Amino acid sequence: MSKFELKLPRMGESVAEATLTSWLKEVGDTIEMDEAVFEIATDKVDSEVPSEVDGVLVEKLFNIDDVVKVGDVVAVIEVEGDQMESADEVGDTDEEEVEVPVEVVGEISQSIEVAKETVGSTIQKQSSSERFYSPLVKNIAKQEGISLKELDAIKGTGSEGRVTKGDILQFVSSRNSSGVPSVEPKIEKQHAQVVESTQSVSKDKPQSSRPVSSEGVEVLEMSRMGKLIAKHMSESVSTSAHVQSFIEVDVTKIVNWRNKVKDSFFTAEGEKLTFTPIFMEAVAKALKKYPMMNISVEGDTVLKKKNINIGMAAALPDGNLIVPVIKNADQLNLVGMTKVVNDLAERSRNNQLKPDEVQDGTYTVTNVGTFGSVFGTPIINQPQVGILALGAIRKVPSVIETAEGDFIGIRSKMFLSHSYDHRVVNGALGSMFIKAVADYLEAWDMNREI
Repeated sequence: MSKFELKLPRMGESVAEATLTSWLKEVGDTIEMDEAVFEIATDKVDSEVPSEVDGVLVEKLFNIDDVVKVGDVVAVIEVEGDQMESADEVGDTDEEEVEVPVEVVGEISQSIEVAKETVGSTIQKQSSSERFYSPLVKNIAKQEGISLKELDAIKGTGSEGRVTKGDILQFVSSRNSSGVPSVEPKIEKQHAQVVESTQSVSKDKPQSSRPVSSEGVEVLEMSRMGKLIAKHMSESVSTSAHVQSFIEVDVTKIVNWRNKVKDSFFTAEGEKLTFTPIFMEAVAKALKKYPMMNISVEGDTVLKKKNINIGMAAALPDGNLIVPVIKNADQLNLVGMTKVVNDLAERSRNNQLKPDEVQDGTYTVTNVGTFGSVFGTPIINQPQVGILALGAIRKVPSVIETAEGDFIGIRSKMFLSHSYDHRVVNGALGSMFIKAVADYLEAWDMNREI
């Protein structure tokens, strides 16, 4: 028997860590190769991590809600000897034994036990502290006799400065390398410090900051993804100077053409032809015509992107939103665009997107018309500089200009709403871009073949 280290795999160039959201296997469970062991979440997408070997789960190294860095060992799996092993095999190592006088051992043991009890009491009473510590970090602090003051001084490398397992173990290692930590010999003094600390905490902080449900009011905890969306939207509004331009588009030709070819398209390609790939094609052409909409801002510099990667906002069953990305959208024909759009939409709803598929977008499109909205004012997906909202298609009376004169007719029309970052996109560019999208749609060829 040997042991295999299951590590957090690389999940994309910009993903350095993830939050462990749930364990799908428990210690002692038999695991097959490619079977999911645990679930993780990044600020982009949720994902399952499968096992690379057959075996039995013997150790879990992280708890739920812990932040794990890419490459960290998350679990240990016991496997048969002939299976592939991780580069670093897990094994028990015997520490070098040092002969120490019995009297010294007794004094040190007694001091350490006093420190553990004192620190354990202190950490348990820090529930009102503003800094969050995972159960794993608290447990290590208790075992190693780390005081609350020392814990607060540790610089966290996790999300939002959170102290990770690696941070606290590094602190323990550096502290121990300088000698055995000093412990106050008098229990009375330590007890007085703990009492004073807990009394000051109770005076300065409220007993609980968590809202409590009352009559007529139900308090609901935001989901992890909901919190991330809220954070990103607030940051975007604070970062970009949002400006909007609106234009009404006559899409009668597109509606009639789609009605004519959708059945034959499904028969030939096995895919439903919706309006979304048509709109994406128009946006890709407009981005190619106006490349300064295909940029991002980084400090005082502008990054002009060569690839046209269009984000497609998709609503999830739980009410949240995710934005899969159509890579190199300008290189796809309508059939290819339809297949990509349908595939991403389906896997978005089933939570099957890969981290790379929600990254590197250069512009975003959101379809608010799906829910009946005529137009909207969408918030820019940072660090992009523009987002287009597609309104509902409606039949409306309209003035139709002809060589014989004007008359009133029934047309299929919709509004396009363009939000852009006025720090780098002026009104002229923002308006010309949305006008280009409208022109492509209104000039649709009714005889176009697929």
